[in-house]
Amino acid sequence: MFIDTHCHLDAAEFGDAQAELVRAANAAGVGHFFVPAVERSNFETVKRLCAQYSGCSPAFGIHPMYVEHAVPADLDVLREYLALPETVAVGEIGLDFFVDNHDREQQEFYFSTQLKLAREFDLPVLLHIRRAQDVVLKHLRQIRVCGGIAHAFNGSHQQADEFIKRGFKLGFGGAMTYPRATRLRELAAMLPLDSIVLETDAPDIPPSFLEPGQPNRPDHLPRIAQTLAELRGIPIEEVARVTTENALAVLPKLNQSLAAT
Repeated sequence: MFIDTHCHLDAAEFGDAQAELVRAANAAGVGHFFVPAVERSNFETVKRLCAQYSGCSPAFGIHPMYVEHAVPADLDVLREYLALPETVAVGEIGLDFFVDNHDREQQEFYFSTQLKLAREFDLPVLLHIRRAQDVVLKHLRQIRVCGGIAHAFNGSHQQADEFIKRGFKLGFGGAMTYPRATRLRELAAMLPLDSIVLETDAPDIPPSFLEPGQPNRPDHLPRIAQTLAELRGIPIEEVARVTTENALAVLPKLNQSLAAT
């Protein structure tokens, strides 16, 4: 079984096709999905979808690209969703300094506050990081959490080691399938396999085998996994087994949920 540790099943690109997406992914061997929210307005949608489709677990958080629309009262609402028994993580949260005119102070306020909530609820976090690896690590040193996943990891080997030391797994997905992504592919080949989890970020980060403009989908995860297997020179069955074990280890409530089914 594969676990897609980052799938925006509620994305507008998918319309009302969630049932077909889940069926296709299950048929391809993807048995579970980790569905992160990005702002208060989609908390309830993520909750509803995960209740509707078996094999979907929700996370709730305020994404750094959405903090400009956020107000402090949203954190009170977030607290209510984090208290739900089905919530497996806080996310998607983090920092994004890639875009022009980003409000760094506001991003860091919401990030640090949500890290404190993760610590309070003893939940792992799903990190969004673009051009902010070292600043994210600074916050993680100041506010220690129980670990999580560095989604779409694209840092250095040294930064990868720092996340791993803090109990994080590193998410690898469609970007790894591009031959020109030499540094990322080297990391995928050389990092300890027990530090890696798989993700699609569907409908985003489409893999190289899709036609331009096509959205990524969770049923593409096994083909993405095949790239990791080829880079490491190991059977895809080993990739499936170890990355699934890694996801269950870093998301203990997900492990409990699967054990109960």
